[in-house]
Amino acid sequence: MANSAVEKTISTQELKEKLLDVLHNDFQTTPEDASDQQVYEALSKIVVGILKAKRRKFTVKTQSEGKKKVYYLSMEFLMGRSLKTSLYNLEMQKQATKVLKDMGISINGIYECEPDAGLGNGGLGRLAACYLDALAADGYHATGYSICYEYGIFKQKLEDGWQTELPDNWLPGGSVWLVPVPSKAVEVRFDGELKEYWDNQYHCVTHENYTSVMAVPYDLFVSGYNSEAVSKLRLWKAEMADFDMSMFNQGDYQKALSKNIISQAITKVLYPNDNHAEGKSLRLRQQYFLCAASIGDIVNQHMSVYGTLDNLHEKVAIHINDTHPTLAIPELMRVLLDDCGYSWDKAWHIVTNTFAYTNHTVMPEALEKWDCNLLKSVCPRIFSIIIEINERYCKDLWERYKDQAKVSHMSIVEDNKVKMATLCVHACHSVNGVAKIHSEIIKKETFKDEYLDTPTKFKNVTNGIAYRRWLYQSNEGLTDLLCEKIGDGFLKNAAELSKLAVFKDDKDVLDRLAKIKLDNKKSFAKYVKNQYGVVLNTDSIFDVQVKRLHEYKRQQLNALNIIAQYNYLKANPNADFVPKTYIFAAKAAPGYYMAKQIIKLIWNISQELKKDKKLNEKLNVIFLEDYNVSLSEILMPAANISEQISLAGTEASGTGNMKLMINGAITLGTLDGANVEIHEQVGDDNIIIFGMNVDEVNACKSGYKPMDIYNSNAVVKQAIDTLQYGINGQQFNEIADSLKNSDPYMALKDFDSYQKAQAYASECYKDQTKWQKMSLANIAGAGIFSADRSVEDYARDIWGLSK
Repeated sequence: MANSAVEKTISTQELKEKLLDVLHNDFQTTPEDASDQQVYEALSKIVVGILKAKRRKFTVKTQSEGKKKVYYLSMEFLMGRSLKTSLYNLEMQKQATKVLKDMGISINGIYECEPDAGLGNGGLGRLAACYLDALAADGYHATGYSICYEYGIFKQKLEDGWQTELPDNWLPGGSVWLVPVPSKAVEVRFDGELKEYWDNQYHCVTHENYTSVMAVPYDLFVSGYNSEAVSKLRLWKAEMADFDMSMFNQGDYQKALSKNIISQAITKVLYPNDNHAEGKSLRLRQQYFLCAASIGDIVNQHMSVYGTLDNLHEKVAIHINDTHPTLAIPELMRVLLDDCGYSWDKAWHIVTNTFAYTNHTVMPEALEKWDCNLLKSVCPRIFSIIIEINERYCKDLWERYKDQAKVSHMSIVEDNKVKMATLCVHACHSVNGVAKIHSEIIKKETFKDEYLDTPTKFKNVTNGIAYRRWLYQSNEGLTDLLCEKIGDGFLKNAAELSKLAVFKDDKDVLDRLAKIKLDNKKSFAKYVKNQYGVVLNTDSIFDVQVKRLHEYKRQQLNALNIIAQYNYLKANPNADFVPKTYIFAAKAAPGYYMAKQIIKLIWNISQELKKDKKLNEKLNVIFLEDYNVSLSEILMPAANISEQISLAGTEASGTGNMKLMINGAITLGTLDGANVEIHEQVGDDNIIIFGMNVDEVNACKSGYKPMDIYNSNAVVKQAIDTLQYGINGQQFNEIADSLKNSDPYMALKDFDSYQKAQAYASECYKDQTKWQKMSLANIAGAGIFSADRSVEDYARDIWGLSK
């Protein structure tokens, strides 16, 4: 297999002794009597110790060589589990497996004790997690910053097909990975008012009557494969700065404790619902809390090494992952102006050469805008700095363009709202999209004026995945085949996967690929049987659409096609039909009613199909609850078709498409996001493209009337009418009305093309040699979508890092 006989990190004997030691000293138990939970915590503790020591050593080396460091700010890090990935990246999984086996313990049972660290919602947070892994693998000194949410992304439970949200209490099992560092706590100040005065020609600002909250850091270490580097994710927990003892002693317990409760609310839950004023205020507090704590920490670390902030931009790169951490920009300005006495111009020079920004979406509702009154109330000094930044920016624009309409449109403040993305674009030295097509859209549309004003700062870095997690750690059969045929170099350099292409006509390799896929489908089917009591036909096509539930991702298009196939099979029960199992998994935002309706629709379809046993053998649907990283590790290796069907021009990149591709699934998708680059890698014959392209979408938008399609396409009409008649006893009038009357993401327009693509996929699957050739081409072409490559692009073109 992948590793040589040399035991790199730790010997089997040494690991055994350490494990016995920890079980004895920390848990007062022996391997015979220890519970799986105790073994998991003991083994995790040993791994954390190894990672912590490696990180300390690497930090000393980086600092002694005066190397630049990168800090990655993100409201989300969807880390998943840490034990398995750490053992594999440290190349000690064989030793751990043997030590436990000798004690009569299965390591897979131990892995299952760990909860997913669900500190993220979807692609944004998973990307940040992948980049910490890749930064370590590539040998760069990196620190991620986020919030230590007590409750991560909610646990999803379907009650009669309706999504319900349960709290995700991950800390009891996950805290073993967190190292508290109370000595590095940072004070964050909210509310209050500003007092401005002049002192010897110096303009002074003091912040009075503020509320103090302490940000206490908890560190989670992230291993990199076969590397001396270790990344660190510093998570901030909110604690009350001081306890009002006198108030408590006077008997006003409620008031004394309420301050504590309010401060702790900041780090209670990821993304509180913001369709009310309190939710908006809490989200803003979360964002400023993350930014102020992280900037304070970066400044403290830098001062301890260099004793000055004059060279901050030369030794530090700070990256803003989407607009949530934007307040880090004015916060660093505040520190430089108020705490260090820099002039505005000098401070601005440091700031603009330190920050870079990644845009993750062109969805207007996701480009954050904060109400000026709220900002002024919650963080008054930050608001005054933003206003000053904007006044200087608008003055400069006016002097250069003399065009009031242009200046108003480009202004950071518009309609009493602060446009966070506009602030990022102005203050950062680099702005990048996350796929070639997305980076072009932000230049032509989203930030058109800004691009024309400062074209050199706009760049592209196509997303990548921590591919070892989804291949080496999740698909043992495929990893073994690759090691045998092309060597194990691909584990360090994903570009070596292209060597597999020479086997495209090798019958033995193609047959083995088919066998590996079938074995993975059987493993997944076993999981589904255990979890849901549902038996899947492993000879059917496993057609997979797993991602957040959003109308632009068009799960409704997939569902509509399944209804059409159901109607066809009802009318033609003996038709020649390649059996298909449609697999869905998705969480809907708690306040997004239409998305919840679509989940209910998919679940109802799955129940309706069960009523006709013969039909169900040909057509099956399953909706997997509570989709997370660990579930994706079982599912990705089992997929035959990867559904990437967003309306062209709406999905920034996607990364699920890459995880499915590297496991040999065929992409069935539109020319959107990274699908465009997958197409470039595999060619026309090894991907199934359908639907309009971006230009066709734009040309069609203004006069689009979905009702015309409903009236002229009998298949569409029958499918939508089925929604209204009822599926499994429930009508879906709101979905039907939306599709007929507005259809904002043009599902009906692309429906015909999608149906043809589905039919073509089934035809291809009948020819198993052809299908395995397509699958092989996808595995061989997946190397470019490694996060290691993405990080090298950032390091070279944006952060200016050296090894």
